[in-house]
Amino acid sequence: MKSDNVKSGMQQAPHRSLFNALGFTEEEMKKPMVGIVSSYNEIVPGHMNLDKIVNAVKLGVAEAGGVPVVFPAIAVCDGIAMGHIGMKYSLVTRDLIADSTECMALAHQFDALVMVPNCDKNVPGLLMAAARINVPTVFVSGGPMLAGHVHGKKRSLSSMFEAVGSYTAGTMSEEEVKEYEEKVCPTCGSCSGMYTANSMNCLTEALGMGLGGNGTIPAVYSERIKLAKHAGMAVMDMYNKNIRPRDIMTKEAILNALTVDMALGCSTNSMLHLPAIAHEVGFDFDISFANPISEKTPNLCHLAPAGPTYIEDLNEAGGVYAVMKELADIGLLNTDCMTVTGKTVGENIKNAVNKNPEVIRPVDDPYSKTGGLAVLKGNLAPDGGVVKRSAVVDEMMVHEGPARVFDCEEDAIAAIKGGKIVAGDVVVIRYEGPKGGPGMREMLNPTSAIAGMGLGSSVALITDGRFSGASRGASIGHVSPEAAVGGPIALVEEGDIIKINIPEMTLDIAVSDEEMAARRAKWQPREPKVTTGYLARYASMVTSGNRGAILQIPGKND
Repeated sequence: MKSDNVKSGMQQAPHRSLFNALGFTEEEMKKPMVGIVSSYNEIVPGHMNLDKIVNAVKLGVAEAGGVPVVFPAIAVCDGIAMGHIGMKYSLVTRDLIADSTECMALAHQFDALVMVPNCDKNVPGLLMAAARINVPTVFVSGGPMLAGHVHGKKRSLSSMFEAVGSYTAGTMSEEEVKEYEEKVCPTCGSCSGMYTANSMNCLTEALGMGLGGNGTIPAVYSERIKLAKHAGMAVMDMYNKNIRPRDIMTKEAILNALTVDMALGCSTNSMLHLPAIAHEVGFDFDISFANPISEKTPNLCHLAPAGPTYIEDLNEAGGVYAVMKELADIGLLNTDCMTVTGKTVGENIKNAVNKNPEVIRPVDDPYSKTGGLAVLKGNLAPDGGVVKRSAVVDEMMVHEGPARVFDCEEDAIAAIKGGKIVAGDVVVIRYEGPKGGPGMREMLNPTSAIAGMGLGSSVALITDGRFSGASRGASIGHVSPEAAVGGPIALVEEGDIIKINIPEMTLDIAVSDEEMAARRAKWQPREPKVTTGYLARYASMVTSGNRGAILQIPGKND
């Protein structure tokens, strides 16, 4: 056992005295030590129930012959962090989570791990850690929130943000906003649409790192507790069979996850996190790598905010496995990939059934023949930008309009809510990238304000920041290179014509090369917004959005 490094032999007698202080018995000292990484806290709605999930995992581990030991991981609620300085501290936690989990697992020599994440950066951070540590590991999330109900219709957090925009536009009363406020988030769990948390928990299944149902069983269902017990049992089976994360998270598994991503219509943030996870297993790819997969993968789901269905509906329709079965039947998945069940993808999904073709469209009747995400390139984004095309209305798939330029999110929101943005405009928000932010803030407030003001089908938004999975419309993020390093987005001037063509995957500015060169010669880097603390260290190491905003040692080009 790996844990023998801290438990066995005369040299480890001092270590055993410390285990004695923990109350370990001699019997426990002879068993595998399983770390349970608990992301429980009392500030994230998706994490307030994780203590119950953790207790269930402990029972499963113990029943299967292991000794469960809990240690924590942090998590930020992106919804609460949204629209203020707190959002600078969201993406950056992904690497803190990976680093701190690596430290804890290797310092104490755990034999196996069960990761208990739920929201946003917590999931990819722990997947990155799992790849680094490479001991048998199973994921079990806290599960999605149930959808709220307002006026007989299902609603979610994105409806809440858009309600604020509607109030500003004068189309919704304060009393109506209050009703939304009280009803859109009715339970614990990750927010109920196909936002970032649910995207990554579903993709954990697709990667093979979570049991069936990990991404879709609602947080408040008893089935979630049963799943957690089975996760504890599964990790012991993996330990006995010596199945490790790098046996599962192969290049082929990453490609499977990208394919499922396109079919589900996941958050654009998956195009930050999948490259970062892939990097940890030695598979580096540029985000444009996703386009060939998107071009051959049908979009089968229109989950909120793209459509009227929610994760609870996907669960009832057969879950992620049913989506994967549709894709596998037309040869789009590698079914030989190993998973945490000890079985292959093909074995896991062979009996999956699509129980609701309105929620999961059959492959011969998709929402679109191409996937939910697209990477656009052009003279405004030489290294690419990402759009959730499944959430873009038809009339905005091709758009030209004048640039309305803002150097931070707050200025853009003030202009939108002040009625200064009109139909046809292209809102450009820059210096919000990984370095420039620093931290690459989500732009849910401006996209929701645009939708709430009734401009969702006539105004585009382009940024070197990123978007919440709750954002919809012609929202193009991760524009690379970012403004802070002198990318073309830094050179855009008020009134420049921006050309967006999503079907052709292009993003251009109608300015001559000569004029852009002249502007570049005059451009000066901005003074960093933050010069102390963790954000300053992060800014010094982070790469661009097209590389997944991974951290790189300064001066080292890997």
